[in-house]
Amino acid sequence: MPNEVESTPSTRRGFLGAMTALTAASYNRVLGANDRPGIGFIGYGLIGKQHITNFKRSFPDVDRVAMCDVYKPRLEEGLAYLESPNAKGYSDFRKMYENKDINGVVVATPDHWHAMLTIMACAAGKDVYVEKPLTVFIDEGKWMLQAMNKYKRVVVVGTQRNHNPGHLAAKKIVESGVLGKIQMVKLGGGGRNIYPGFGKTPVENPPADFDYDLWLGPAPKKPYQKHRGLYHFRWFWDYSGGQLTNLGAHSVAAFLLVMGVKGPTKVVSFGGRFTLEDDGETPDLQECLYQFPGFMMTTGVREANGYRDSSGSVVMGNKGDLLLGSNQVVPEMHGDPVNQIPRFMGHPAGGPVYSDTKSAPWIEAQAGTGGRGGGAGGGAGAGESMEDQMFNANKRDWINCIKSRNKPFCDLEMGHRTAVICNLGNMSLRLGGRTIQWDPEKEVVVGDKEAAAMCAKPYRAPWDGILRSLIKA
Repeated sequence: MPNEVESTPSTRRGFLGAMTALTAASYNRVLGANDRPGIGFIGYGLIGKQHITNFKRSFPDVDRVAMCDVYKPRLEEGLAYLESPNAKGYSDFRKMYENKDINGVVVATPDHWHAMLTIMACAAGKDVYVEKPLTVFIDEGKWMLQAMNKYKRVVVVGTQRNHNPGHLAAKKIVESGVLGKIQMVKLGGGGRNIYPGFGKTPVENPPADFDYDLWLGPAPKKPYQKHRGLYHFRWFWDYSGGQLTNLGAHSVAAFLLVMGVKGPTKVVSFGGRFTLEDDGETPDLQECLYQFPGFMMTTGVREANGYRDSSGSVVMGNKGDLLLGSNQVVPEMHGDPVNQIPRFMGHPAGGPVYSDTKSAPWIEAQAGTGGRGGGAGGGAGAGESMEDQMFNANKRDWINCIKSRNKPFCDLEMGHRTAVICNLGNMSLRLGGRTIQWDPEKEVVVGDKEAAAMCAKPYRAPWDGILRSLIKA
């Protein structure tokens, strides 16, 4: 078993001193084309294991050098799964960040840690692959961007589905203007029927081999329950934004790519935890309506009904609709508008007069390209699933950018704007369905002090002090 570095509480002074000493050439050097980046993994959960699998199978030019997890059984299992005899194990990421052999880290932890781990990694001279949901509240994304730019790091966000070639084809269709004036974009809601839920877990002492205090990190101190831990954390506001930020982030990221917009100007959301019988907090039903310049967008969450909407996400224009995913174009019909008025028994004198004009399609129908097949490039191999192809494309782009220092495709700015849209929906919902005015250029709430205050919330000590020592927060 590779040597595990045991967790020891690091003082703020000790951590900052180590970071100062380690921001020399060993961290800031630009990798050459023949160098092998050393990658460390933080979090060995469901998606963390998936990332290691992709690197093992498709990235022979990368060294898997470290594993970090606050739950000892997962740390030990993750180290073995790395299949890298010289890899080191850490129960405290701060010790891991001192390892000069690590050029980049993969952050696959609960959501409430994504921002702090990314900021501290940037300060330590590490490039970052950070999972979505990117943030729990809006200002975290601003802090991450500040750290990335200050420390000149490459940061990629796990919105790998934007590497789907169908999304780029859809973007070209929208940009061509063939759909006419876009009125509405309807995104498929996150629909997984998990009724009656996962039950309730009592307050108890955390397992002896689980560092619950470090797991909480910057989040508020709360008594331990099993659901406030491995996997089920995502149903609690302290650690997540529920399925709107989890599943919804994928469709929102694709929407931003396809539509080429920056952000909404007005948001309203309704919902609640109406049906599930458990100890979760985030909504099991949620609907969001967003106003963008010139059109609307809707999305939502369904946790107690799957609603198999075969059309999925749709871009609606006055001349035709684009079904995202299949990229099928369905034409609208045009003719005499009067002929669309109901006839019933006929209009009395002075009413509309129908014509003999025949309706015809505004545009030609397109059968679509499928969008979910075909290669995504960048490390995809024969026989890989589309999901693996997209995972590998995002990772290959990250590794290439670690070497070239170029801007990645699924960059931090796009990840931040995706999270802003999701977080705004949750803000409105938690304010009782209040309409929130948003300035997408300045990235501020307009005319609502209570909503504006929800863009940030304090970190728990000592993480608040560490944060302020690294960036302006």
